[in-house]
Amino acid sequence: MNKLFSYDTWNKIREVLPGLILSVLVAIVAKIMGTYLPELGGATIAILLGIVLGNVYFKQGFLAKGTKFSESRLLEYSVVLLGFTVTFQTLGKVGINGIFYIILMMCTVIFTAYFVGKKLGFSEQMALMMAGGNAVCGSSAIGAIAPVIHAKEDEKGQIITLVNLQGTVMMLTLPFLGIALFGSDLLSKSALLGGTLQSVGQVVAGASLINAETVQYAMLFKITRIIFLVFVVYFFGRRIQKQSPKTVANDKQKKFFVPWYVLAFLVFCILNSFVDLPSFLDTAAHGISTWFETTALAAIGLRLDFRRFIKEGPKFLIYGLSVGVVQTVAALIFITLLHI
Repeated sequence: MNKLFSYDTWNKIREVLPGLILSVLVAIVAKIMGTYLPELGGATIAILLGIVLGNVYFKQGFLAKGTKFSESRLLEYSVVLLGFTVTFQTLGKVGINGIFYIILMMCTVIFTAYFVGKKLGFSEQMALMMAGGNAVCGSSAIGAIAPVIHAKEDEKGQIITLVNLQGTVMMLTLPFLGIALFGSDLLSKSALLGGTLQSVGQVVAGASLINAETVQYAMLFKITRIIFLVFVVYFFGRRIQKQSPKTVANDKQKKFFVPWYVLAFLVFCILNSFVDLPSFLDTAAHGISTWFETTALAAIGLRLDFRRFIKEGPKFLIYGLSVGVVQTVAALIFITLLHI
């Protein structure tokens, strides 16, 4: 007990608390604002509000450890809890063509984001995070990928911000594009939104601009993408290992290229697929995961030096726009060819 509650332990807790509390407060405000602005959602508002507050009012150094804890740890816990919300049976509901569509989309987005990123001069890590974030599930995927590929904290924050801003624009435009092109075809509109939008919140918000039924089916496509998260993390880790074997050899994860929280996600996903778990677990896991992600996004916004981000403005704008356009065009082509 003495060791557990030693002076050093309490000192570390005191160092973390100010930034953690601030991140939680920003998340609460964002959640409240999200009820009045559902087209944006709490997660997107959290990062935007965090950026404003962090660059105008909260630049104090004593907040850094708490916001860093919120950014890194809470995203990890969010990934773990996602495992309780998905099952492998989901794959059957979208059908063979639906699964093939998701695989084609993920491969296209990963290749495009990586290729364009490298051409624009972004680092290997930033290109891979952009690829994974757009291909799978936004900030949760980036949070899972970042430590495996040895990404820097500021790079992670910049890419998460870019992915969320890009996703917000797509969230507000794709529903209307889907209605214009597919009319009353429920599955096609759902595939468009569930196969492209970055975060779960953006899928729900975007699909809700159409109707509740579209939300349900769009989430089937989205969850199918999330199931592939563990494979994306593994192969990205292997790529970094081949390029920088000495760095990986000295890392604690030299034997496992998938971090504990992604493995935990897979374990819970398997458990949820084959064991009839109480329904409240799914509801609780989804709610807590959403809060963790929103708080982490608030912290990311608070930590982001917007002046540095603006310096890269034109390059970031071209990057996000290029990937978003390719995502949308590819989705429309694959939906048509596969008759979804």
